[in-house]
Amino acid sequence: MAEGFFRRAWRLIQLNRSHVIARRYFVVNGFDGALTMLGLLLGFSLSTPSDPAVVLAACLGAAIALAMSGFSSAYISESAERQLEFRQLQDSMISDLRDSAHARASRWSPLLIAAVNSLSPLLMSLLIMLPLWLTERGYALPLEPLLAGIAIAFGLIFLLGAFLGVISGTFWLWSGLKTLAVATITTLAIYAFV
Repeated sequence: MAEGFFRRAWRLIQLNRSHVIARRYFVVNGFDGALTMLGLLLGFSLSTPSDPAVVLAACLGAAIALAMSGFSSAYISESAERQLEFRQLQDSMISDLRDSAHARASRWSPLLIAAVNSLSPLLMSLLIMLPLWLTERGYALPLEPLLAGIAIAFGLIFLLGAFLGVISGTFWLWSGLKTLAVATITTLAIYAFV
């Protein structure tokens, strides 16, 4: 039963190419989440020694805000775009398409895109916060938790770039290095201004 639901949902998503938009949002907002966490961790690392619980709470607050912003902004904008596209399609077909697959796709697509737009920065943020959480739970780490989080942020930013390289058919390493350069420039800017 669940398999049939997912198969139908996938067909609807492919009908209006929402999967391409969702993939783009995954990378864009995942990058935003990773870069935001990188900035927070760098800021905390440059300030007076902070309680890991405070750092974790600040990062979690930012991650939840990014997720909520991602969901609401994507849902509102994609709903408007899908309604416009559906009306234009219906006008060009000169018929009522309210019970068609296109109508169902225009209703489902904004939810999918909003979910991806919301979950990608949240997932990236949670992965970056993992060393802080582990330290809070009493686990010993080979690196100080802020440095471990910063290293994870750099790794995820590189992987997002490499993923873009694979999608675009360019050399994945070069694409990953370009996004890593953005993270490095961000780091240098933070060190220069904080």
